Amino acid sequence: MIEPLTVYTLPNCMQCTMTTRALDAANLPYTVIDLTTDARATDLIHQFGYTTAPIVITRAVTWSGFQPDRIAKIAALRDHPALTDK
Repeated sequence: MIEPLTVYTLPNCMQCTMTTRALDAANLPYTVIDLTTDARATDLIHQFGYTTAPIVITRAVTWSGFQPDRIAKIAALRDHPALTDK
């Protein structure tokens, strides 16, 4: 089972919108955090060294920008036998 991802976004960010739409289409759970309203999140993102949104954080990987290939890989892993309880 894939744990929810965290997507740090900015208002009116096209890449943020494209990322959340791709996550929705892949049926991947995620939480959105608006960087304009959460100063602690902004500090965390700066510590990671990112300067552009969106920033997607998973347990295993973190990236910024719209990365449909990474979303597809996570979606493909979702039902992998080693990750399921079956």
